[in-house]
Amino acid sequence: MISSGLFILPGLAYVHAGPGVILSYMIAGFLALTGVLSHAELVSAMPKAGGSYFFVTRSMGPAVGTIDGLIVWFSISLKSSFALIGMAAFTHLFIDLDINLTALTLCIFFTLINIAGVREAGRFQVIIVMALISLILMYIYSGVSRVDVNNLSPFAPHGVLSLFSTAGMVFVSYGGLLKVASVAEEAKDPTRNVPLGMIMSLGIVSILYALVIFVTTGVLGTKLGTTVESATITPITDGASAVMGRFGYYALSVAAILAFVSTANAGIMSASRYLLALSRDELIPGPFSKLSAKKG
Repeated sequence: MISSGLFILPGLAYVHAGPGVILSYMIAGFLALTGVLSHAELVSAMPKAGGSYFFVTRSMGPAVGTIDGLIVWFSISLKSSFALIGMAAFTHLFIDLDINLTALTLCIFFTLINIAGVREAGRFQVIIVMALISLILMYIYSGVSRVDVNNLSPFAPHGVLSLFSTAGMVFVSYGGLLKVASVAEEAKDPTRNVPLGMIMSLGIVSILYALVIFVTTGVLGTKLGTTVESATITPITDGASAVMGRFGYYALSVAAILAFVSTANAGIMSASRYLLALSRDELIPGPFSKLSAKKG
C-alpha cells in the first residue's frame, strides 16, 4: 500500500480538498474496509493461490475468471513497473544513472529474489517495510511540533463534498491491500492469519497516512499547491526538508525508495500467483504452474 499514494499524491489531493485531505484519506481507508471484510470471508473459506481469480472462477465460471485473472495479473505488473520507475527516479537523486536501466536492473533483482522462494521474498519484504515505517515515524515525531494550525484553516475550502470526491481520488493509496489473498496458500494458518494481516495492515496504514498528511499539511500549507500545475509531486520529502533540513530530505527520499521497493517486490510475488492459478485450471499453458522441486 505505501508507495505513490503517499509519496506523490498528497500534493495533488490537497489542491482539490485543502487541509481536509487528511479526512479524505481516512474516508478512503474506511471504504477500503468493505473489500477487506469481503476478502477475509472468502479467503477463510478458500485459502488458495490466485486471490480474486480463484473466488470469481468458483462463483461465476472460468470465462469470467480468466478475464479477471489476466486483468489483475496485468494491472499488478503495471503497478510494479510504475513502482520501479518511481524508485529509479528517487534513486537518481543520489546516483546519476539512467532511470530505465536502473528500473530494469531492479526488476531482475526482485525477480531473482522471488525465484529463490516466497520465504526469502517475505523476509526481504519485512526488513524493507520495517525500515520504511521507522523513517515515517521519525518524520511524524519530528514534524508534529512544527505544525502551524493556521495552515489547517479553512479545513474544507472547496466544500464538504470535495472531501468525498478527493477520497475517491486517493482510494488508490490502498491499492494492493487485497492482493495478499493471492499468496494465502503459502501462509501459515491462512484462515486466521491472512484476514488478521489484512485488517491490521489497513488499520496501521490508515493511521500512518492520516498522521503523515496532517504533519505535511500543517508544515507546508499552500506550498503543497494551489493548482494542479503548481502541486508538488514530492510532498513528503518537501515536508521533511522543512522540518529536518537536508537530512530530512534525504531520509524521506530513502523512505520513498523503500516504499517503491516493497511495492515492486510484493507486486512481483502476488502477480505470479494469478498465472499459477490460471495454469492449474488449464486456462493458460501448463508450464506456468510448474513448481521447483527444491523450493516449492
